[in-house]
Amino acid sequence: MTEQANQDNGTLVLALIAGLSINGTFDALFSSVVAFSIFPIIALVLSVYCLHVRYHKGEMPKGLPVLAAACFLLGLLLYSAFVRVEYPELGSNSLPTMICVALVFWIGLKLKKRKSAAQ
Repeated sequence: MTEQANQDNGTLVLALIAGLSINGTFDALFSSVVAFSIFPIIALVLSVYCLHVRYHKGEMPKGLPVLAAACFLLGLLLYSAFVRVEYPELGSNSLPTMICVALVFWIGLKLKKRKSAAQ
């Protein structure tokens, strides 16, 4: 049981990393404000590959795809908020930050509900 829970948590972390790295890759390739770096591209390729392997390895439990999508969206918005803090000329980061906080609480609530349902 704990092995399945660890695998589910790993999937959520990979989805978060994929969200962070896809936004980082986009900014590295297409934004003149953010300096180019190869590392977001490498992280994107590796995280998507690992998620692909997990997808083919077995079926996801009920409710996990929604949580993985929320973690992916959280990664997208987190990177956007961090970049806007570093480069204020890109605009305000208040909306992405508020959505991130709401997503973190929603994900935490869903994970707590899944844990109590598993017990």
